[in-house]
Formats: sequence, C-alpha cells, structure tokens
Amino acid sequence: MPFINFPAREINCKLVYYGPGLGGKTANLQWIYDHTGNNQKGKMVSLATETDRTLFFDFLPLDLGSVRGFRTRFHLYTVPGQVFYEASRRLILKGADGVVFVADSQEERLDANFETIDNLKEHLKDHNLNFDTIPYALQLNKRDLPNAMPTAELTKQLQLKGEPVIEAVAVQGQGVFDTLKEVAKLVLNDLKKNS
Repeated sequence: MPFINFPAREINCKLVYYGPGLGGKTANLQWIYDHTGNNQKGKMVSLATETDRTLFFDFLPLDLGSVRGFRTRFHLYTVPGQVFYEASRRLILKGADGVVFVADSQEERLDANFETIDNLKEHLKDHNLNFDTIPYALQLNKRDLPNAMPTAELTKQLQLKGEPVIEAVAVQGQGVFDTLKEVAKLVLNDLKKNS
C-alpha cells in the first residue's frame, strides 16, 4: 500500500524491478535517471560489486505528477539478480506497490526467467503480497540480440496474468519509459480503486 504523507500532500509508491541476473534491471533505472530532468528525480544510490552487478538496490525517487491534488512520487528499486543475494531480494520487495519483471529475451536464459518468476511469487507471499493482484508489468529486454526468442513465443511462455508486455533494449532506452508508464498507471489505478 502506498504511503500517503498528508501534510506534504504526497503519495509515495514503491516500484521494484525484478528479474534474473544481468537481465537489464539496473540498465532500466540508469536510463530513467540519465534521461529525467533534475527537478523530477532525487539522488540515485547504486551499490555494485567489482563486476558491476547490483549488489543491493538502486533507489530513484521520481515525481510523475499529481493525483487528486496529491503529488505522486515513485521510488524505484532493483533487486540483485544473483541467487546468492536471496535475503536482499526478499527484503527489497517488502512494501512494493508494483513490480516490473525484466525478462532476458535470450533463449538460453528462459530457465533463469522461470526460476526468477517463481522466486518473485515466493517472496511476495512472504510479505503478504499477492502476485495475482499486485500491479505488474513484463518487460522483454535485450530484443536487439541475435539469439532473442520471438516476441510471441516469449510472451506465451512468460505472460502470466494478462499483464502489459513491453519490448525493450534497456541500454538504448527502447521501451524503458513505456515500461515505467505502464506499471505506474497500474499502481495509480489500483490506488484509486482502493481509496
């Protein structure tokens, strides 16, 4: 549930980018940060290992306008993709208002996508969040690679609940803002429905 700060007239929503290691979660947040005006974003915190993978999370408060006179502020996080950071992935999902699953389109990464989706469902359940009802978007990233699965086949394999599916090449910005808009719209609709 979003945090509403009545004195500041602000709604704070938490969006988590989830997916397999090296799938493009950090690339999404980096593109958003680099291509957003300074008055719309806060400081980005990125904790990475020596191999440049996200170790803990990226955090980017992003102001996307107002709802019923309240300014909406989205806090964007990524989880580490590596399985050995299990506790961090679970912790970062706590209080999530929406999730973007960043799938790696490469055929050899299909099993990693399946495993990470199962992991996501399990961690949501740990926080009394329901995968079937949480605002959720599926991003098919790395569409530019020669071994990317056909979009229709990958969608058939990974789309689980009629969620929006967005094709992306995150390092080039393709589909990045479209994905953010889709999940933000779902979160705001969910907020209006439950208020």
